[in-house]
Amino acid sequence: MAVVDFPAASHQPRLHLVDLASGNTQTPLVAHGKVSDPGNTGISRKLIGLDPQNNAAEERAIVIHAARYVSAEMARDQGRIGRSQGCFAVAQSDLPKVLTRLGPGGCFTPTRLDLRCFGSLSGTSHA
Repeated sequence: MAVVDFPAASHQPRLHLVDLASGNTQTPLVAHGKVSDPGNTGISRKLIGLDPQNNAAEERAIVIHAARYVSAEMARDQGRIGRSQGCFAVAQSDLPKVLTRLGPGGCFTPTRLDLRCFGSLSGTSHA
């Protein structure tokens, strides 16, 4: 399961990857944007919207992908990380663990302290 803590500033790790069996948590940086434009993001995984307010996530091609504008160095030097075009972007080095930890069918929940499930992850990664 993943929970994105949107009230946290983008320069803070705010993507909480939770292993429900063990209780272990990893928390990398994540960027998010305002509009969907998946473009050429390399390896990614589509989200399937389950929440009535976000049920077009798959149709809009909202994905989790890596981006060079997401890094600890950028967060430190600029006080923020870049902004995606509507998808959820993580550091290149974090993408494999994010996709592995979530796996197909994992729950991905962007939140403002409202833990409704935004979507489930599709079973395929896209290149």
